[in-house]
Amino acid sequence: MTTMSARERMIGRLRAAAPASGATLSGDTQKLDRRIDDHFDSRRGQAPSIDAMVASMQAALTASHADVICTDAASWPAWVARRLADEGVRRLLLDRDRPEGAALARALPSSIDTVTFDRPLEAWKAELFDTVDAGFTVARSGLAATGTLVLAPDAGSPRTMSLVPPTHIALVYASALHPDLHAAARAERWLDGMPTNLVMVSGPSKTSDIQQTLAYGAHGPRRLWVVIVTDGEAAR
Repeated sequence: MTTMSARERMIGRLRAAAPASGATLSGDTQKLDRRIDDHFDSRRGQAPSIDAMVASMQAALTASHADVICTDAASWPAWVARRLADEGVRRLLLDRDRPEGAALARALPSSIDTVTFDRPLEAWKAELFDTVDAGFTVARSGLAATGTLVLAPDAGSPRTMSLVPPTHIALVYASALHPDLHAAARAERWLDGMPTNLVMVSGPSKTSDIQQTLAYGAHGPRRLWVVIVTDGEAAR
C-alpha cells in the first residue's frame, strides 16, 4: 500500500477543485467582472460630467500641493512658457515628436533650451540629473476622484522624464478624464492588454520620517504643474 505525500494530497485537491473546462473558467470570470462593474456603478451613481470631473481633478491635485491650471488648447503653450521663464528654468526635457511637445518648444523664450531623450540613459545620466530643470509629459488619462495622472511611457517619453527633473509639467485633456480607476480600466479596455509600464502620479514626490516631518522631492519631482486642457484639439 502506497501512502500519499502531503504534496500529492495537496495537488490532488487542487485538481479536483479546478474548473472542468476553459469555458467554465471564462464564464466565472465574466460573472465576477459583472459583479465588480455593478458594485462600482452603484457607488458612482450617475456618470459625472466632464466639467464635474475637471473640478474634482483640480481639487484633488491642489490638495496634494500640485499647481493646476485649466485652459484651452490654444493658450496652454504660452502659459507654460511664461511660467517656466518666471521660475528660472534653463533646460526643459520634452518629446518634440509629440504635437504637444513641438507646440511648447515653439512657445519657449530663447533663454530656455530644450532637451530630448534621444540617447541611452547611461550616456548622459550626470547631465540629466545635474542640469535639466524640468520635464514635460502628456498623460494618457486622468482619474478625477483621486487627482491621478496616468502616464504611459514610451521611447520618446520614458518614465525618467517624469521622475528625475525637479519640476514635472504634465498635460492632460479633459476629454481623457475618468471618474476613477475602475472606470479608466473599463473605458480603456485594460483587460485586453496594458502597456508594460504605467506611471500614476497624484502629486509631487513627498515622504515623511518617523518624526512626521514632510519633505518634498526626496524620491522624485518636488514640484508638479498640471495643465488640464478643456477642449480636445491638440496644439500644433
